[in-house]
Amino acid sequence: MPVVVDPDQVKVAELLKALPPGSHAMDTFERLETWLDQRDEEYAVVLGPNLSLDAALTLSDQMRTQRPTIGVVLIRQAVDTDVLTRAMHAGVREVVSDGDMAAIGAALDRAHEVWIALRGSAPAPTLGKVLTVFSPKGGVGKTTVSVNLALALAADASRKVCLVDMDLAFGDVAITLQLFPTHSIEHLIGSESTLDFGLVHSMLTPHESGLMVLAAPSLPDARDRVTGALVTRVIKALQEHFDYIVVDSAPTFDEQTLTALDGTDECVIVATLDVPTLKNVRVALDTLDMLSIALDHRHLLLNRADDQVGLGADKVESILGMEVAARMVTSMEIAAATNAGQPIVVSSPDHESSKVIRALATRLTGEVLDHDASSTAGSRRFRIRR
Repeated sequence: MPVVVDPDQVKVAELLKALPPGSHAMDTFERLETWLDQRDEEYAVVLGPNLSLDAALTLSDQMRTQRPTIGVVLIRQAVDTDVLTRAMHAGVREVVSDGDMAAIGAALDRAHEVWIALRGSAPAPTLGKVLTVFSPKGGVGKTTVSVNLALALAADASRKVCLVDMDLAFGDVAITLQLFPTHSIEHLIGSESTLDFGLVHSMLTPHESGLMVLAAPSLPDARDRVTGALVTRVIKALQEHFDYIVVDSAPTFDEQTLTALDGTDECVIVATLDVPTLKNVRVALDTLDMLSIALDHRHLLLNRADDQVGLGADKVESILGMEVAARMVTSMEIAAATNAGQPIVVSSPDHESSKVIRALATRLTGEVLDHDASSTAGSRRFRIRR
């Protein structure tokens, strides 16, 4: 996919219209370097008109030898002989006048052809990892865990993360992030046979952290019209373009939830320290065993795990027959952060619960998360998306 670099977000939004769905944007060369170090499918870098010409040509000259398969497309407000000559010497693939969207699109098409020719053929895409957060009982903090987990993963600019609200009747992901989506998974109903990433991408809502969100329907009656086949196609399309897909599932074993669970790589099971919840979790685990879902890939998170309630981790492990992977204690700061639209990993990265979430993310992905990146996730936009 192409990447556009320009410090002006208005210009970025304009340029992204000429780029294919799934393209990304950076506002600095440093973040571009971080991004390219982690990616293998980028075939073009579009350098916007608000970058200094000297800096743009220096970058292009470096990429000419270090990343020869990636084509550099330079956008300039004025294209003259001097600019063309210097660009040619720096290894710029094409120079295009600012505002000529058709020329930008054509330049990217040619860059993609060269990329395929130099590599021999387009490599098979590496599928992203699906992380499903599940609980058979509502009110245990499942959405809070899902949102904070996704934000912790998205805090590093080198990761592409999508959060899918699969609680199709009463999903709260959008409101938790204070997003007001214009589209949701409901708008994909009936497109099972024609669905591709471009269509799915048009339904996503961006969060300021760079996290992308596929929201639940606004009304619960749409749930029954979302088929298992649609859930499968949506998740597969997202896997081809995102590193991690975090699924906030419904607290029930309906068709959509079972479909999402069946395709999950790692499953986080959220429980609280009360007997009714633990009973439901025990039944749910037996059901997952019977269906052979996420065997050896389940992780138990105890939420509101306070010692005063009379049930400890040892007792829970004996009841459920699985180890406790993470514990989060009751905290008013978590609720306050959620109500403010700044979940705890963003608003208070040093909070104990934030550390628990990052440790859980490391357990699920094998990647150690950057604490410094998490601490600034709420104050800047890591990736600007179409």
